[in-house]
Amino acid sequence: MIKTPEQLRAEAQEYRDLLNVMADAKGEIAFLMPQFMPIRSDRFDYTRPVDGSDPASDWRGLHGLATLPSVANPRTGWVHNTNDWPWSAAGPDSPRAADYPRYMDQVGGNARGVHADLLLTGKRGWTAETLRAAAYDSYLPAFARLLPGLVDAWRALPASDPRRAKLAAPIALLDRWDHRWGYDSVATSLAVFWGDQLWREVGGVAQAERMNVPDYIATRVTPEAKLAALSAAVDGLTRDFGDWRTPWQAINRFQRLDDAIQPHFDDARASTPIPFTSAQWGSLASFGAKRWPGTKRYYGTSGNSFVAVVEFGPRVKATAVMVGGQSGDITSPHFADQTARYAGGTLRPVYFHPDELKGHVARRYRPGG
Repeated sequence: MIKTPEQLRAEAQEYRDLLNVMADAKGEIAFLMPQFMPIRSDRFDYTRPVDGSDPASDWRGLHGLATLPSVANPRTGWVHNTNDWPWSAAGPDSPRAADYPRYMDQVGGNARGVHADLLLTGKRGWTAETLRAAAYDSYLPAFARLLPGLVDAWRALPASDPRRAKLAAPIALLDRWDHRWGYDSVATSLAVFWGDQLWREVGGVAQAERMNVPDYIATRVTPEAKLAALSAAVDGLTRDFGDWRTPWQAINRFQRLDDAIQPHFDDARASTPIPFTSAQWGSLASFGAKRWPGTKRYYGTSGNSFVAVVEFGPRVKATAVMVGGQSGDITSPHFADQTARYAGGTLRPVYFHPDELKGHVARRYRPGG
């Protein structure tokens, strides 16, 4: 059953557990923020411990959906959410932060949201294919913002500083990079190693201060620390891969060895290169990868576990992909048969209708049969 925004609002008022975005066959779309949200005094900072003995900190019931940030059928023609604040959900038609209590947002924006805004703003005439292509756009806005500060730090070094010579080639590479991930991109490898080094160093502090980590790197990290992180990245790539000029596909990999719940990986066994990066750098196609015990390569366990493009109408059409495969049975042909599609963003057809299943049914099952 396809429901209208009004019906969804009514159900959200009762259940408060719906997703953030919706669309229907009539072309109606909405961004909703129906999480369980208590009404509270806005004079407290709820990202910090609050004095529970102060009656002013008590809950005063629950917000109804009408008092939560939402937008239905915006003039922009689109809505999005990237696990970020609601203030950019529909471009200029987004809810305004000034109209709501501060506690409505405790995470801020993120680079993925910036990327979505760049792709969607001012665009019309979307098709299933152009939407899929946008979902795999390779731009990394966090690095576009962060790397100029690193380049400036290197340029400010005295001519006698040995880091000018050591980092000259890496800086030149990053300075001319278009900030796009790719299988053969050495700049992606270098930028991610540099960014991950800084994330390890300041991530905990940034999060304790309730700051987005790239924002913290951009505004709080010193030029010296940025240069030290680049030097560490160059040394780490050279040590682990023989040369800091290592293409991203040699590092960033998908591997599914068995059906174990606990992730484990092995550099000596087969794996598949993944061209996109973690969402923390603004990649819409997200692959949260890192080193694991005993590995030098990065292996991913989070990010885009499922991707779908759906076209509503009298006859629903969709394409989708799952990371790895549909089955958890290592003997099944479907254990890892979607891996190449996942890496390449080549989504498979989704069979909604009986006539679409013809030629694709392996076996039939009837309960009790």
